[in-house]
Amino acid sequence: MDRLTKDDVNPKILQKLLEDSDITIEDALENEMILNMGPQHPATHGVLRLLLKLDGETVVGCVPDVGYLHRGYEKMAENMSYYEFIPHTDRLDYISPLANNVAWVLAVEKLAGIEVPVRAQYIRMIVAELARVASHLVAIGSFAMDVGALTVFLWTLREREKILDIWDILCGARFTNSYTRIGGVANDAQPEALAKVKWFVDQLDDNLAECEKLLNTNRIFIERLDGIGVISKEDALSYGYTGPNLRASGVEFDLRRATPYLQYDKVDFKIPTFSEGDSLARYFVRADEVRESAKIVRQVLQLMTPGDIKANLPKSVLPQKAEVYSKMEELIHDFMIVNFGINPPVGEVYHAIEGSKGELGFYIVSKGEGHPWKCKIRSPSFIHIQSLPHLVKGRMISDVVAIIGSIDPIMGEADK
Repeated sequence: MDRLTKDDVNPKILQKLLEDSDITIEDALENEMILNMGPQHPATHGVLRLLLKLDGETVVGCVPDVGYLHRGYEKMAENMSYYEFIPHTDRLDYISPLANNVAWVLAVEKLAGIEVPVRAQYIRMIVAELARVASHLVAIGSFAMDVGALTVFLWTLREREKILDIWDILCGARFTNSYTRIGGVANDAQPEALAKVKWFVDQLDDNLAECEKLLNTNRIFIERLDGIGVISKEDALSYGYTGPNLRASGVEFDLRRATPYLQYDKVDFKIPTFSEGDSLARYFVRADEVRESAKIVRQVLQLMTPGDIKANLPKSVLPQKAEVYSKMEELIHDFMIVNFGINPPVGEVYHAIEGSKGELGFYIVSKGEGHPWKCKIRSPSFIHIQSLPHLVKGRMISDVVAIIGSIDPIMGEADK
């Protein structure tokens, strides 16, 4: 390997990496090693770059270098209408795009004072929970593959494929769905889609148990994770952890229970919590959450009744396409909303949901115009990545791969 010089490394990153040390960059390369991990690396879950300072194979320092997937979504949101930004939320956490849609429209509806019909809220709960299941399946499978268990990755992708088929029937798209609308959802959930949802959640427990049997009895898998990447309850709260990573450290906090939105106060579910705070606990939390999401979906299917799927607010909510093509008044409303957007009152609002990675929130400031004046996205992945120096310090370089997989970052969401 060619010897690095000062010009090869960003000065600020290098200074952070070598602070509190009496060695220089030249000395470091003689006695210790500075290793680039990523941004093109199969185990970094996207374009994440880590600068690792190694003493042999032990990590003694780490600096995450993010931003390789930065697209400026917060600034983009300030230059387009509230409706136009919905498809862009798909590209944040692209493993669970429908949950991002739900989070954005809930923030806009809170700002504009729009009340959503109950049936539309239940449909949103179904797609949000299926998005959580899909995300956790990918997380468990790719995490297992990172530490050498390839078969589980194929099994979890098989289950995720069934969710994509459901989204195809429900939304007309398998991946970047853009299904939610301000005031409701794009179209009603047809009986075919709901029947497939019921079939999926009914067979999910047994198929997940197969994956767990393969992993939980695998001595290599367990020993690669047990006691690795430990973070205490206090440190997790200090870093701003949310979601499965926080609950794996013993904090029973879930926005669906703490500040219920949609109709989550009408369903019963447990909040899986473990106290160990290591990589193994984070895996256990996600596996248990898959079952709880399936449990929520079963209850929603029983609670759903026929009804409207969009609020009756012609100047704020897009009409159904069938009406646009047949009625002049709906055509005019559609034209005005599509071209000029809606104008929420002057004010500011923050709304968050319990996403698959943690608290996904949108902060919007309105000046009464057709687009946000300011927009800020609270990305759980970005917050979790900042804890990597704490998690990997003192561990072997092979543990870094397991630790990254255990916190399950998505760089599209982290970099925005």
